[in-house]
Parts: sequence; structure tokens; C-alpha cells
Amino acid sequence: MKNNYDKTAGFYDLLAKMMFGNTLMLAQKSVLPYIPKQAKILIVGGGTGAILEEITKLHPSGMDIVYIEISEKMLVKSAQRQFGNNKVQFVHAAIEDYESITPFDVIITSFLFDNFKQDKATLVFKKLDKLLILDGKWLFTDFNVEKSSNAFWKKWLLNSMYLFFKIFSNVEANQLPDTALLFHNARYKQIFQQSFYGKFIHSAVYQKP
Repeated sequence: MKNNYDKTAGFYDLLAKMMFGNTLMLAQKSVLPYIPKQAKILIVGGGTGAILEEITKLHPSGMDIVYIEISEKMLVKSAQRQFGNNKVQFVHAAIEDYESITPFDVIITSFLFDNFKQDKATLVFKKLDKLLILDGKWLFTDFNVEKSSNAFWKKWLLNSMYLFFKIFSNVEANQLPDTALLFHNARYKQIFQQSFYGKFIHSAVYQKP
């Protein structure tokens, strides 16, 4: 199965910390203050679930969360997290296969789109867009490589990561999709942005029109 991190679930957090320290979590935490109270939240590709504990620190109750993860082993780890009195429904599925009759106030995608080629990223974006309410917030964090001459080390690091996860997780992508274009074409308004790790990691909050 493509983009499945079962083989790395046991050491994913350690590997991320060795490579980036606490930066990956800092980037994800930067957008969480934009979650309103009593929100219905969709988290897609949440990894080992650390984001649940960070949400709980801000909102110990009142959240209604659907947590989708394609890796069964990642999902098991996520279910062991502390999420207070928040309601969390864990769903073992690829986002392409997920359906919901009720929309969400907030969508969180952290290091999700870097797994996809552009055409797949477009399909996933359109599906998530339909699941978000009007004026809803999309909390986005992912890797970023700008088109400049000083981006060599970022391209090298990104290519190394793709090679590693293509072997262990069958990641389908070879380069980052243009997610900024997807948000722009869908007329989302960017209301927050912050860069980390020499601008290699980008976090943003987009509001649906």
C-alpha cells in the first residue's frame, strides 16, 4: 500500500527528533491557537498522535475529533495518547476512501501532502475542501523548498527523505506538490503563516471563502 508508514511507526518520532529536534512539533503547534472552542475537527495523517495531546493542552474538553490514519500501527500509537475529555474517533483509512455526511469546522493536515504527486494532491485537496464548512479553517504544515539558488541543501535533504520513505513506506511522490496554488485557486485566505528550519518547514492557516 502506498504512503503507509507501518514499517517506520516504531521509530518515526525518534527519527524525526534526530533530524529536526522539536521543530516538526513546534511547526504543528503554531497553528493550533486558531482552533475555536467546541470545534468539530478532521485530522488527516496524524502520525503517532502527538498532535492530540497538544490540542488537549489548549482545549481539554469540547472537541469532536475524527482522526484518520492509513497506517494501522500509527493509529494504535495515536489511540494511546492522552486527549482529556475530548471525543476522538479513530478511523483506519486512506483519506481518499473516507466519507462524512457532516462537515468540519477545522481540518488539520500536517506533513500529508508531501506524500502525493500533483494530480493526487489535487484530488485530496478537493475532497477535503468539500468536508470543510464555509469560513472554516484549514491548519496546514508541510515541507517547503523555494525556487532559489540557496535552496540546494533543502533539495538534497528532501530528496534523501523521499528515497528513505520510498523504500520503507512506498511513498508515491518524488517532489513536493504545489499546494499554495491549490489554496489560491480555491480562493482561500491565508490568515497566518510561519516558517521553521531555515524556511524548510512551513505552517499556515487558511480560511475557506
